[in-house]
Amino acid sequence: MMLRVKNLSFQYGKREILKGINLELEKGQLLSVVGPNGVGKTTLLKCVLHILQPTEGDVTVEGKDTARISSRERAKHLAYVPQAYPFKFPMSVFDTVLLGRIPHINWNPDPNDIRKVLAVLETMGLESVSLHDFDQLSGGQKQKVILARALVQETDYLLLDEPTNNLDLKHQLEVMELLRLKARENRIGIMVAIHDLNLACQFSDEVVMMKGGEVLCSGEPCKVMTCENIRFIYGVEVRSVTTNGNRYFVPAKAL
Repeated sequence: MMLRVKNLSFQYGKREILKGINLELEKGQLLSVVGPNGVGKTTLLKCVLHILQPTEGDVTVEGKDTARISSRERAKHLAYVPQAYPFKFPMSVFDTVLLGRIPHINWNPDPNDIRKVLAVLETMGLESVSLHDFDQLSGGQKQKVILARALVQETDYLLLDEPTNNLDLKHQLEVMELLRLKARENRIGIMVAIHDLNLACQFSDEVVMMKGGEVLCSGEPCKVMTCENIRFIYGVEVRSVTTNGNRYFVPAKAL
């Protein structure tokens, strides 16, 4: 079973943002969506989650049409980490993460729920700030807390919009390593909208490259992330360097 997006389109007024998107995400897979600003990566995630309603097309999860199930049922299958939180959480880090258990607990956590929250806080290195006010954290710490909340939700699929934003280099790598580990060990399907092509290339099982609201190509990073495709999509000349089996792209000039 999988998360399947079929012929998905979305319009703002008369402006077509997404055009006939087709993709599949299997459990245990980490899929990255890349493309320039304004190409529709965030809109795609929101349509999959039904935060935005697609103009056309279908999204199914485990064979269920997500438009025909309740928001609570969707929350048992799909978790979301947005790019930014413009609103405040007037609560502790622990309680913010505990919110991820709501689809399972009806506001009445039991000792097992508490153990799950504590385990995720430890995994994310957040034990020392668990009783701190969420609103007082740095941008990077807030990002990790929201990721922890999504992980404790224990869904089949996890969608993340720029999860490495506000993080320094070390923590970017730690987050991507954690996501890849969770995908493989917990059999979670993970979809990441991301700008950093090197992180996408290094950690993804599959990459979807978008241009003009459409999927230009998709497949294994080594096959679709080429200097030619990057030049066409981004209008940037790059050269590739391979080190320790990983390919990296170095910008040369804007075209």
